Amino acid sequence: MTDRWQALRESGPVSYEEAQGVWRVVDHQGVAAVLADPATYSSDMTPIAPTQEDFAAFTQGNFVGMDPPEHRKFRTLVSQAFTPRVVQGLEPRIEAVCRRLLGTVADRDRFDVVDTLAYPLPIIVIAELLGIPADDHPLFQEWAATLFGGDQLSEAPDAADLERALEAIAPTVREMNSYVLDHIRHRRAHPADDLISELIAAEVDGVRLEDQEMVGFVALLLVAGHITTTALLGNALVAFDQQPGTLTALRAEPDRLPVAVEEVLRLLPPFPELGRRITKPVRLGSHELPVNSLVMAHLGAANRDPSRFTAPDTLDIRRSPNNHLTFGHGIHFCFGAPLARLEARIALRMLLDDFRDLAIPSYADVTYQNPAVIIGVRHLPVEVKRP
Repeated sequence: MTDRWQALRESGPVSYEEAQGVWRVVDHQGVAAVLADPATYSSDMTPIAPTQEDFAAFTQGNFVGMDPPEHRKFRTLVSQAFTPRVVQGLEPRIEAVCRRLLGTVADRDRFDVVDTLAYPLPIIVIAELLGIPADDHPLFQEWAATLFGGDQLSEAPDAADLERALEAIAPTVREMNSYVLDHIRHRRAHPADDLISELIAAEVDGVRLEDQEMVGFVALLLVAGHITTTALLGNALVAFDQQPGTLTALRAEPDRLPVAVEEVLRLLPPFPELGRRITKPVRLGSHELPVNSLVMAHLGAANRDPSRFTAPDTLDIRRSPNNHLTFGHGIHFCFGAPLARLEARIALRMLLDDFRDLAIPSYADVTYQNPAVIIGVRHLPVEVKRP
């Protein structure tokens, strides 16, 4: 994976991959410029991407795939409900969920940290935030596993691979759409103290979110609030384990944990590429790109740009400043970033407090996600020693 990122950087800041029919931008300056210019580099892929009815309905309120002014309208509406205060207010509940999950392995010196903590934690937090009944939380776990498993894709998927993957997950999309839509309609009739009820009440200039648009945002939150956190926690433990002494240093100076989390995000971005569509002829580097070209802004390579970062391939838990692009740049900066950061800091701090030693005994037992979908571990057995 990282060897490929290195090869991309060596091919120049802008290159064309004929097999996939995409342009790639890999230097930090170029990636930041692409992400900061939505007028030229559009997030709306509908003119060049095949549209299936199931996915079209599911993504109506997903403002990640929108350009201004629609993007501004949806993000402003959602921001009324999903505020920084709401996220910060989740801290006691995140701590309680972490404590309960780790309590299930209190008598064990070996467990899978993804199955035990990294995977269920964000799902539970998001489901509770949305007012989803506890009995239905496993549904969200099943949906997330299907949507982001990447089992139908190769590591370098072509158009046929993508089409097969979309067909495979379509039944899950329909099921999730139906469930969330029913939940929203129930909350319209019976408001409660949850995010769905706040979204229903949100209003800007007389405009409110429609039910189907809220479904799209829930899908987005499932990604931003779940998959990113799961990947971040697993990636952090792998990165810390591979640099001996890191966990010891963080136990000695736990206040450095937020900086260490940012360094893991830089080194191993869960979603290493963001796609954009060219809206008008543009020159990138020495290349002329025509209208409706697909450009992939490669966050993974940009985060290791040696012109921006000293020793870019090395984990440095004291790195500052750290202007990584993992959560994007510009108007599409990741909406779920504060929640992912908060969950990661709380979970990692609890692991440091609970165990005087935590190690990965055998990398032969570690399994990884399909890097074409997400950079992260699927299973991560660890051995622990308690104080």
